[in-house]
Amino acid sequence: MSKTEALAKIMLGPVLLLQGLYTRRVTPKLPEAEGEREGVAGSGEVLRLLILGDSAAAGVGALTQTDALSGQLVSRLARDHQVMWKLWARSGLDSQSLLELLEQKTAESFDVVLLSIGVNDVTSTLTVDQWIARQQQLLATLCGTFGVRQVVISPLPPMHLFPALPQPLRWYLGNRAKRFNAHLAKLAGSEDHCTLLTIRLAPVAGSMARDGFHPGPLIYSAWADDAAIAIARRFRNTASGKL
Repeated sequence: MSKTEALAKIMLGPVLLLQGLYTRRVTPKLPEAEGEREGVAGSGEVLRLLILGDSAAAGVGALTQTDALSGQLVSRLARDHQVMWKLWARSGLDSQSLLELLEQKTAESFDVVLLSIGVNDVTSTLTVDQWIARQQQLLATLCGTFGVRQVVISPLPPMHLFPALPQPLRWYLGNRAKRFNAHLAKLAGSEDHCTLLTIRLAPVAGSMARDGFHPGPLIYSAWADDAAIAIARRFRNTASGKL
């Protein structure tokens, strides 16, 4: 824990706790996007894709999966590949519960995983070291049990800009998200099979869901663009056409 975070918890602890409880109570509970969670799209070389993670991966903030992250990413990749895709995501998941979800799945192989996890860890009491240890477990599980060749990791969003969060809670969670991202970048940089997306999904007017916490279709579109570019770049850099 950083000195700033430790001091904030001492000085602002009761305020942060009350704001967190209040925000959970008044923030609208939006459903996950409706639609298929697996399928085949496009033609060409086969690409086995898994979209994995929390409520953002599940498409909260979009009405259908077509407008959510999964649908927008698959549509881009299907221009050049036959994409065999699955979506394993659920609102409320943190890194530990995502590990438990993977343990319940039958082992199968994927070429690429797009991972979205961490917001619910930031809002918990987890330390950055504990969080990174769980990211390492996730990577080991994906590459070991599921034979993943490339893990495309989504950074934590800029929570210091989330309109649903009051101050100073917004500042506090934003600061934690930045610290988590800094350590995540070091982890991804040390792993050849990892790609950390660089796009800064900063909200602009009309781009977020009405809860002020989740992405809207415009942000999902930018996110899918960045992920598709990262995946395509990895494919171009392999002579055999395999990841």
